[in-house]
Amino acid sequence: MFRALLACALLVLTTSAFAGSFAGTTGGATSAGSSASSGSSSGKDKIVLQAREDAAGFVASDGRIRGVRLEAALRHLRQTRPDAQAASDLQLAQAILAL
Repeated sequence: MFRALLACALLVLTTSAFAGSFAGTTGGATSAGSSASSGSSSGKDKIVLQAREDAAGFVASDGRIRGVRLEAALRHLRQTRPDAQAASDLQLAQAILAL
């Protein structure tokens, strides 16, 4: 179910990136998010889901507020998903929020 939600969220991010420029939306979120939908265990997904509040603060503060849970999720995503390595912290935080 997590993967299906993530895939839908990524579709929304992809559509908004191609449709135009919205505040805080970046085109690179697609590559970060699409990699996040492949091959993870439920225990690891919990790390990402628990980072949503920190991700919201990070996005709202334009990257000035970095929570511990967000840092753990960013590290996890970059270690387990090769495409996430090329994404910025802001792009990954936006993908986490879209879950």
